[in-house]
Amino acid sequence: MRELVVEADGGSRGNPGPAGYGAVVLDPVSGEPLVETAEYIGVATNNVAEYKGLVAGLRAARELAPDATVRVRMDSKLVVEQMSGRWKIKHPDMKPLAAEAARVFPPSRVTYEWIPRERNKHADRLANEAMDAGKRGGQWQPSASAAALGAGGASASDADAARVVGDAAAGAARARAALAATRPDDAPGGGTERSAPDALSVAAGTELSAAPDALGAPGAAGGGDPLAGVGAAAAESRGAATAPPVGWAAAADLGAPATFVLLRHGETALTPEKRFSGSGGTDPDLSPVGRRQAEAVAAVLAARGTVQEIVSSPLARCRQTAATVAARLGLDVRIEDALRETDFGAWEGLTFAEVRERYPDELDAWLASPKAAPTGGESFAAVSRRVAAARDRLTARHAGRTVLLVTHVTPIKTLVRLALGAPPESLFRMELSAASLSAVAYYRDGNASVRLLNDTAHLR
Repeated sequence: MRELVVEADGGSRGNPGPAGYGAVVLDPVSGEPLVETAEYIGVATNNVAEYKGLVAGLRAARELAPDATVRVRMDSKLVVEQMSGRWKIKHPDMKPLAAEAARVFPPSRVTYEWIPRERNKHADRLANEAMDAGKRGGQWQPSASAAALGAGGASASDADAARVVGDAAAGAARARAALAATRPDDAPGGGTERSAPDALSVAAGTELSAAPDALGAPGAAGGGDPLAGVGAAAAESRGAATAPPVGWAAAADLGAPATFVLLRHGETALTPEKRFSGSGGTDPDLSPVGRRQAEAVAAVLAARGTVQEIVSSPLARCRQTAATVAARLGLDVRIEDALRETDFGAWEGLTFAEVRERYPDELDAWLASPKAAPTGGESFAAVSRRVAAARDRLTARHAGRTVLLVTHVTPIKTLVRLALGAPPESLFRMELSAASLSAVAYYRDGNASVRLLNDTAHLR
């Protein structure tokens, strides 16, 4: 039986006064918002608005999964205690609303938890968006909501990503020198597999990693493999300025999505030293560690049995990783040039600390704008355009199938960013380890659902 989390809130500007509610349904493992709902309800009290938010959240959960169990989290002590049966409901305005909430799901399938207000920011922002819409004489619209982006509490990037120097030829020479183990004296002596960047792996905050069983077993009960099949879609339209209406209730009618399992290649000699390694310098092979990582991911994908096609970046580290998986799965590998890593030009082979020290102005421009390119290299805006075009080609070609894309840090983060409708600076806020697995499902109505991010359970 599927489990869902509902967070709900309501507010009144005057108590009683202009009021609204907001609710969000979340995936309990990843915390991914599955559906949002909010409404301006006219003049009402805080308590009425909070109860109406609860009812709306429960109904949204029922539309997603009628047989689900639900954990309700609210910052209203009154609603939580009354719905849990510990406090009596005396107010005449509360009784019918509590009864309505109790009818949405059987009481045995719903539990209630009080949380502090600071942990209920998403629903609180939705409620305020609804009240703001009412003040303007309208109603809240899902396509205009920014509640999810504002409620995440993500900290700013460390901004220690890279500082760069020289021309493209010098960058390639440095990459070759690094591969030959002639690194500068001030280069760091290594790093962990999980944090070593291939292109840009600046992670401000905790790693977003799925539970060890997040890949799921084929045919498992309770929703099955999140790398294949239909799930709740949640994202912006591909390339559109605003998201189309999300077909939560109709998702089952959209057919099986094109599901991309996104595999970052295994480690190379440059990875532990945290050196820029794009497509503009040398083309390093997998290291012994990287080859072992490729074998590990091949084993877990073979055990799942969901991958039907394999597409790889043309760079050697990806082709070698893909070949290892393909041999285990008995599949061929198709090469897609647009899945190559960013061309870092002069930055190739440098550590973040080295380029930061030498050319802070160039770094500042690059960090400030996705349109800024490394010297002789490629901007994130350019990468985004080619990756989005490849996504559209591949989703059209592989509709209803599960495809393994073996690629690099920037293309994977770009696919995730576009699916979430997140701004370009979100690239600096995702951790992506060598040989990690992520997954995005693409539906026929243009919506997308991020299923997995940076899963490294198979490497432990």
